[in-house]
Amino acid sequence: MNKILIQEYVLGDGSVNYTPSDLSLLTIKKALFDGYSKKQVDNLLTKIIEDYTEMSKNIHELKCEVSTLNETVKHYKVLEESLQHSILVAQHTAEQIKANACDKAKNIVEEAEVKAQKIIEDAMNEARKLQTKYEELKNEVYTFKTKSEALLQAQMDVIKQLFPD
Repeated sequence: MNKILIQEYVLGDGSVNYTPSDLSLLTIKKALFDGYSKKQVDNLLTKIIEDYTEMSKNIHELKCEVSTLNETVKHYKVLEESLQHSILVAQHTAEQIKANACDKAKNIVEEAEVKAQKIIEDAMNEARKLQTKYEELKNEVYTFKTKSEALLQAQMDVIKQLFPD
């Protein structure tokens, strides 16, 4: 009979009695009459059952953990998609606001230019009116001066005729 040194392998939080290499090197001694030793085979099977039970339990726990992690990943993917969508909507909204602001600014500038042009035209019309009024008053003053000079000259002529030197 070969003696086997069995190392313990830890899977999850449980330990394994036999590794695959241990099982391949394992020999069971034969009993004299019954073939293999029933006690040794029963002990071996018990340990193998314990190992497989522990592995099955660990596999189940790991599958549950993987499932939970997959659900978490799905949740975060949904959040990521939602955030990406929100960012796209925010960018689109910002672009619209910017475009609207530019249009509004352009309209304000155009309105200001139209108002400024109207003010300039009104001022020029008022200046023309004042110039025309000035010219009329200047002509009236000139006419008044001319008439006054003529009247004074006529009166001087009358006085000279009345009182010759």
